[in-house]
Amino acid sequence: MSFNILMFGVGGQGTVLSSDIVCEVALESGYDAKKSEIHGMAQRGGSVVSHVRIAKKVYSPVISFGEADIMVSFEYMEFLRYMEYVNSETLLVLNTNKIFPPGVLSGKEEYPEKIIKQKLKLFKDVSQIDALKIAQESGNIKVAGMAVVGALAKMLPFEKDVWKKIIESKVPPKTIESNIRAFETGFRA
Repeated sequence: MSFNILMFGVGGQGTVLSSDIVCEVALESGYDAKKSEIHGMAQRGGSVVSHVRIAKKVYSPVISFGEADIMVSFEYMEFLRYMEYVNSETLLVLNTNKIFPPGVLSGKEEYPEKIIKQKLKLFKDVSQIDALKIAQESGNIKVAGMAVVGALAKMLPFEKDVWKKIIESKVPPKTIESNIRAFETGFRA
């Protein structure tokens, strides 16, 4: 069993923390896991991408083009930047929340709805989740990323208790309860 998971979002959405959690869950479950990440002006709302590779033995942390098994988009159109990693078997976990770029906010550009709908057809399956709504219902809008992690977790063969244990060890103590609620709701979505 091996998984190549490409996780990406906009700075501040929890992409790096989420990929750390996925790696630690895999390690705790007896697998090797390696990751690498790129922060493109992440502090200013730029793109953040993490490559996560899981297997009995992983030699490189970088996923090759066309080799992603699962892609996780923390923002609705962010996956468009990484289409070169998709193959006919790639699954997509897609947060439906939109963060409008400056060109769209100023009215100079249109949000690429048509392109998004066309590209979604290239995935084997798309699991869409309204992570912001789940986070609001969990009592903390900052836990939206954990709802996305929950949606990813149901695609991977790791025990739910291991996910919860690692989440509890990685998030601030006062947010554990809301993070676990968001994870559980994302897992059921």
